[in-house]
Amino acid sequence: MKETVLVTGGAGYIGSQNCKYLSDKFIPITYDNLSEGSENAVKWGPLVKGDIKDLDKLNFTIDKYKPKAVMHFAANALVGESVINPQKYYENNVYGTLNLLNAMLNKGIKYFIFSSSCATYGNPIFSPITEKHPQNPISPYGKSKYMIEQILKDYSKAYGLNYVILRYFNAAGADLDGEIGENRKEETHLIPLAIDTALKINPILNIYGSDFDTKDGTAIRDYIHVQDLALAHIKALFYLLENQKSLMLNLGSEKGFSVLDIIKEIKSLTKKNIKVNLTKKRDGDPSILLANCSLAKKVLNWHIKYSDLKTIITSAIKWHEKKKNF
Repeated sequence: MKETVLVTGGAGYIGSQNCKYLSDKFIPITYDNLSEGSENAVKWGPLVKGDIKDLDKLNFTIDKYKPKAVMHFAANALVGESVINPQKYYENNVYGTLNLLNAMLNKGIKYFIFSSSCATYGNPIFSPITEKHPQNPISPYGKSKYMIEQILKDYSKAYGLNYVILRYFNAAGADLDGEIGENRKEETHLIPLAIDTALKINPILNIYGSDFDTKDGTAIRDYIHVQDLALAHIKALFYLLENQKSLMLNLGSEKGFSVLDIIKEIKSLTKKNIKVNLTKKRDGDPSILLANCSLAKKVLNWHIKYSDLKTIITSAIKWHEKKKNF
């Protein structure tokens, strides 16, 4: 009989891909309030409709399924929204996660994989960014992730909790089998927005800033395929179970592409024009965010397989074409 893993936010973009990968060795238990995720993405185990702020429901779920470990993806993740409505982010991302951690401790669960973010670093003072880069988050979203990282360190010392903190750069692409992909109620990510513009779902694509200190004036980001992210989570889980040691790791492709690079590639692959609107840069947007992932490669023996730009965008295009016909 396979052991279970509780996956909060398992109906979302990254959570559902992890459930697919988990299902080979474990039974993923998706715990999701479906505020952002989709019930259609829950294909590899049971769904519990619940909120991480509901301690009674968390306790009931853990009692019922007795998970070996928890993977935590249930976070609000829009940087701009977090500035406008920080209450929402601190209540869900901080209070909700504390609820989850306390439910775990009450039931004796000692293994926790945390979906964190490069937003905890703030404006980079050197690049590529290693795990030793100072953390100085500049948005409530980044601060909420940073707060949980500090709580995990304290809980580890006090209660013996074992954790892996995974700081993502830009998750992108879609499941290569076409089963799941990005399907948010409010989309803010460049690649899906650009594809939807090419497919005439959106009339125009906003480019935020054309005067960055980069080769073409647009911001450069590190894009990692969602399947490479999922593989890292599985390796992190086995590392925890085998070594009983905590880790903090960056996850990225270690390659940077500008906004215009992305648009050019999508135009080439779709053979469609993308109408753009140049607008002012957003507050706090760094010119370049680029990961150094040497620690993840060394400790987890993790290496990217799908994060070349063509695979990322081709998989996303196939998913968006399929989604258009839903």
